[in-house]
Amino acid sequence: MFQSFLDFLMEFGVWGLAIHSFIDAVIFPIPAFFLQVSLSLINPSQALWFATVGFIACLLGTPVGYLIGKLLGNKVLYKILKKEWIDSATKLFKEKGEAAILIGSFTPIPFKVFTIMSGCLNFPLWRLMAYAAVGRATKFYVVGALFYFYGRAAEGMVKDVSLYIFLTAVPIILLIMFVKNRLTKRKNKKLAEQASTNGQNDIHNDSSLASQQQAVSTDKSSLEAEATTQENSDLSNDQDSSTANDHLSEDDNEDETESARTKG
Repeated sequence: MFQSFLDFLMEFGVWGLAIHSFIDAVIFPIPAFFLQVSLSLINPSQALWFATVGFIACLLGTPVGYLIGKLLGNKVLYKILKKEWIDSATKLFKEKGEAAILIGSFTPIPFKVFTIMSGCLNFPLWRLMAYAAVGRATKFYVVGALFYFYGRAAEGMVKDVSLYIFLTAVPIILLIMFVKNRLTKRKNKKLAEQASTNGQNDIHNDSSLASQQQAVSTDKSSLEAEATTQENSDLSNDQDSSTANDHLSEDDNEDETESARTKG
């Protein structure tokens, strides 16, 4: 059944490859690699053009497969995909995280497994597209370049091309991911230290502000106390002055009385 469909697509040449690459990223179980090889054998001079068409069509199909996984969820996986594919992809996701998509581009696991699973796991679409662009471009163009430069003699070379790419690219990818994680951890640690320093400075500033406020409050209390003391002193002086005036008034009255008696 699938072979008949591949033969049908092959009759349309590069357009058949475009259709195959598109549905390869969505639902079709046979990788577009096989049709690319068949067309490149017939016309090796057009091998790089076949690679370009297949690559672009695969990228266009990637968000469609992602949308299927996002809308239908995990229940669609086991209905349209083989269990061993899903189990292998799930293991890659658990062990390698987001790098599983890039690694999966070089493995025999159909790429649609990763596009649909990325949707199910709510993986960012832009990252899926970025990793798909790198991984699928590598695979399509390595095959295309081999046929372009070596002609039909490349048929024996491309049989294990996925394995060669996998063995070459995966260590490089893992090294890049390792360096990236180290840099991210170092950056987060630096940000945490800065946040801690800023927090200590804030505490110090708060303490200084509280001390200043306390000093102002103390000065205010001292001024109020001095004002109260001054008021009490003024009041005491007023009372002393009033008492003195009363004594003078009494002395004056006594003098007037004494004077009146003397006159009488």
